[in-house]
Amino acid sequence: MIENVVEFFKNLPPKQCTTCGEKIDEQHECYGSKCDSCNNL
Repeated sequence: MIENVVEFFKNLPPKQCTTCGEKIDEQHECYGSKCDSCNNL
């Protein structure tokens, strides 16, 4: 069963910033929803 969970997280699509739409370079299961540029505004 643990292999299925690992595969699930590996197959998640890249997260996108909710403000500008850029791909967020971080772990997909992270709670953040903005890229570094938009977070620093």
